[in-house]
Amino acid sequence: MSLTSTLRRPLLRLALLMAAGLAPCAAQAQAQPAVPESTTEPAAGEPIPQVGMPGQALTPQVLYGVLLAEIAGARGRVDVAVPVYLELLQLTRDVRVAQRATEMALYARRMDAAQQAAGVWVELDPESTDAKRVLAGTLGGANVSNEQIAMRLAEALATSGARLPGDLLSLNRVLARMPDKDAVRQIVDRVTEPYLDYSEAHFARAHAAFAARNEAASLAALDEAIRLRPEWDQPLLLKAQIQHGTDPAAAVSTLAGYLERHPDSLQVQRAYGRALVSTKQYGEARTAFERVLAQEPDDQSSRYAAAMIALEMGDLPGAEQHLEVLQSSGYPDKDAIEMALGQVFEARGDQAGALAHYEAVAQSPRRERAQLQIARMLAQGGALDEARARLQALGEGGDERMNYLLLEAQMLRDAGQIDTALQVADGGLQVEPDNADLLYESAMLLERLGRIDAMEGRLRKIIALKPDYAHAYNALGYSLADRGLRLDEAEQLIRKAVALAPGDPFILDSLGWVRFRQGHLADARSILEKAYTLRDDPEIAAHLGEVIWALGDQVGARQTWQTAAGKHPENDTLKAVMRRFGL
Repeated sequence: MSLTSTLRRPLLRLALLMAAGLAPCAAQAQAQPAVPESTTEPAAGEPIPQVGMPGQALTPQVLYGVLLAEIAGARGRVDVAVPVYLELLQLTRDVRVAQRATEMALYARRMDAAQQAAGVWVELDPESTDAKRVLAGTLGGANVSNEQIAMRLAEALATSGARLPGDLLSLNRVLARMPDKDAVRQIVDRVTEPYLDYSEAHFARAHAAFAARNEAASLAALDEAIRLRPEWDQPLLLKAQIQHGTDPAAAVSTLAGYLERHPDSLQVQRAYGRALVSTKQYGEARTAFERVLAQEPDDQSSRYAAAMIALEMGDLPGAEQHLEVLQSSGYPDKDAIEMALGQVFEARGDQAGALAHYEAVAQSPRRERAQLQIARMLAQGGALDEARARLQALGEGGDERMNYLLLEAQMLRDAGQIDTALQVADGGLQVEPDNADLLYESAMLLERLGRIDAMEGRLRKIIALKPDYAHAYNALGYSLADRGLRLDEAEQLIRKAVALAPGDPFILDSLGWVRFRQGHLADARSILEKAYTLRDDPEIAAHLGEVIWALGDQVGARQTWQTAAGKHPENDTLKAVMRRFGL
């Protein structure tokens, strides 16, 4: 909904009610008896009697100002409406005008004006909890002390009555504009001290501590909120959110424990499903979302999640069924559905169907992703020229031009057109000579062409430009090691890469290979086995099998290669090493 439509109805209603003398006054304890409206039109300049507000008159000047302000607000001209309302407030000292002036200023993000109007509102209606809360919120962005803010909030909470739980929950929203989140936390802790038998008070403290980046304090407050109201799901959901940042498994456990006691909580069930996805427990996540759908079949977000999980798990019929339901029920993100259906058809091997769905993706950024998928499919199908044309069209004049050139070079490389791939990469480097990714790709292409000196020069340029580019160290070290050149230097380069990316299995593979070249067979085997455990890759298997063979275990070497070949029968590196050893 637009700002103007949000403002139009309450402002117009206020003006009409004031003109008719029917607007309620918050300062009055009881509504005044209705007085028949005068049938005599007042003379110009003569005060118009204000029905329902003893001692207050609505002059033509005031009526004109209210109408001017409301029309300006309805048209989005809050720059006009706010000062008009402030003038009306000075003129009328009317609590209704004070409230509307405050609301208009808040809409306009004029916190100075909102503070001024809210101050008058509190003065005119000292019993109004809303007025006190709004004033405290405006003070949060003004040049006032934290002590004054805390006092205003404490007053508002003390007079909340039955609204106390909701007012406790609104504390952090009221103080959201304060940049010093530690100060916000101190204020919240202070004003909630008398209400610690309310779960909402601890929840407010938890929010403030979380915003101040004190997760331990936030979790402690949430545990207390949960203890006081174990059935309330909001503290539990925030607790799981915080846990997810450091220990996703703990978040899963927290949500699962709640669902054991409250299995019908759909909100927690959704959060549980998302947490399971983040820990790659796809089967359990799918079950969680389907439980939601069993109770709320129109829940589109849960159905979309179930569809994507089914796609991830390779259940193409299940994914397609969910996606078609979403499509027929008017899922708002049509491109997301087309993209996912394209993936379903592609995984099924229906290239024509996949292309049709990818082509139907209309809006950025998914359109670019869809076009990239189309280009990749075309290249894999042998239509390399058409694939290149797609990439070139995407890159024309855009910020992503170098990325599309990189993809084009990689497609050409995969198709065995190394010289052409290098020309494309070099063309990009003429535009951006320090582009590290293009330098790296061109270095790998030079290596395949046997131009080792040129390759080394480009890799060393990357290292100079980006000392944390782990794969540049690794590529240079591995290239030297694979040729038996400068092995000590090669080891130093690769160990630098390991330090920068310690969990990368391909860099560990390089380290194992250089240790093998140096004659440290047992160390090489240990490193390569670790790399192979991290990534079931045929080239790592090729190296590991060769080391095992060198250690005298020919049966173990054959078994390693044959197992890998069963999974990756087309891998050239693996086939070459097996041929070399007579297999």
